[in-house]
Amino acid sequence: MALVKKGSRLITVDGTAYRWRLRSRPTYGRGLVMSPLAYAVEHAEDPGTTLVVTTGRPHPGNWLGRPGSPVLPAEVADGIRTALAGGWQPGNPGSPFRLDRSEGFGTTR
Repeated sequence: MALVKKGSRLITVDGTAYRWRLRSRPTYGRGLVMSPLAYAVEHAEDPGTTLVVTTGRPHPGNWLGRPGSPVLPAEVADGIRTALAGGWQPGNPGSPFRLDRSEGFGTTR
């Protein structure tokens, strides 16, 4: 499943172009800070398997006013490199590849 181009950003990591996107509005669970912020990444020219990275912080637009921070391109690049080292193959079709970086999220609320 390809990412929606509207609202997505391009990033080049080690010479390869990727497209990444973060929901501008939180889902219900993220709005209530029950689940952490996540973003999706795919290969820009030949999308296949989508990478879904779950962070360890709340969505900046959560409804409870909990402090959240934006996802920066350096963090996205690091997530892409980590996923590639962990076996993510962005050009091949398949189920989403999940990278969970949310350790300790429930304990910091």
